[in-house]
Amino acid sequence: MIGSVFGSEHDFFHSQTWDWTWRGGVLLLLVFWLAMAYWVWKDARRRIRSHVVVGLVTILGFVPIAGPLVYMLFRPPEYLSDVAERELEMRAIERRLIDRQCPVCHTDVEPDFLVCPVCATKLRHSCASCHKPLEPTWQVCPYCETPVAPTEHPVSLRAQRAPRTSRKAR
Repeated sequence: MIGSVFGSEHDFFHSQTWDWTWRGGVLLLLVFWLAMAYWVWKDARRRIRSHVVVGLVTILGFVPIAGPLVYMLFRPPEYLSDVAERELEMRAIERRLIDRQCPVCHTDVEPDFLVCPVCATKLRHSCASCHKPLEPTWQVCPYCETPVAPTEHPVSLRAQRAPRTSRKAR
């Protein structure tokens, strides 16, 4: 079939159709190569803190096919935002374990306090059966195995009380 349209294979490879096909393929490979390098740069910025290392990895990304593959094998497994979020959660958990403070007035409180002695914020509920203090996330009392009803977040008891009316001078 090629012979009938172009006369011979030699004519096909010297035709304008082949020239455009070849240039289009080269352009496609060039765009793919640059896209891989761009992806390496973009991904490295999300995973690596050091700008120097990101630059070196990006240069590695310009090595056709092997560069991005090597980067994918040795890149850090987590995004920096995920690492920061995990560290923030760990600090919050440590702070809750170490520093027992009222969430409203930040007064130091004991682990077995049900109410803040300064601002009267309800910190914990007591077990309906054994009356021991329960953590807000507990679903069962660890002391007597009584199921715990879901609770609300700490709320100031002063905010729940009716405001006092002042007497006006007559």
